[in-house]
Amino acid sequence: MTHPNAASRPTQAVVLAGGQGSRLRPYTDDRPKPMVEIPGTGTPIIGHQLTWLAEEGVTDVVVSCGHLADVLQKWLDAADLPVSVTTVVETEPLGRGGGLKYAAAHLPRPDQPWYATNGDIWTRFSLRDMADFHSERDAVATLALARPRIPWGAVRTDGFGHITDFIEAPPSTFEINAGVYVFSPEFADLLPERGDHERTTFPRLAREERLFGFPIPQGAYWRAIDTAKDLTEAAKELATLGR
Repeated sequence: MTHPNAASRPTQAVVLAGGQGSRLRPYTDDRPKPMVEIPGTGTPIIGHQLTWLAEEGVTDVVVSCGHLADVLQKWLDAADLPVSVTTVVETEPLGRGGGLKYAAAHLPRPDQPWYATNGDIWTRFSLRDMADFHSERDAVATLALARPRIPWGAVRTDGFGHITDFIEAPPSTFEINAGVYVFSPEFADLLPERGDHERTTFPRLAREERLFGFPIPQGAYWRAIDTAKDLTEAAKELATLGR
């Protein structure tokens, strides 16, 4: 039986793959951040993302390139991809919001909703559930929210100051923007031509109560690949996941 929301689930996505990845050097000396391979998989981050998007019903992806765009384009041209990919390159820096707007203008179905992901996120959860959450609330934009693990051990104390517990790498008490989004068709018009939508469009939508947060289900895999340590951790987690 078809889910009642199936028709409103996006089949198109934007992947923001223009980052410099300076904290991932030397891996990013000769390739953009999304082209960095997850150790042990033989596949770059963006390859994992495109597979995931395809599994979640996406057929068309616009990849927004920037830093070392030709390396990324060459890989996309040669790879056997599960989705149809268009690449766009900003001719001048437009900022995060402007870049998103520029990429969205190349989506094949501008009158339909779309997903967007940051090119350095490696995750697996149900985008279909997130899309249903988005349409049920009549949202203009929905952000996936993660609770990343704090990289240090935490200490619990009682009211007097006795240490009562040590907790290894606890999850953050705050939810963060996980870099995965569902956008309604009208969202693209609300983006700035240049500049950062997280300082303009998102706060405005929040004030209008049209911006929502979808918590990534507990136990689902999420990691932002920011540093060499993240790559090592991802490889370790991959081994335990058996993926």
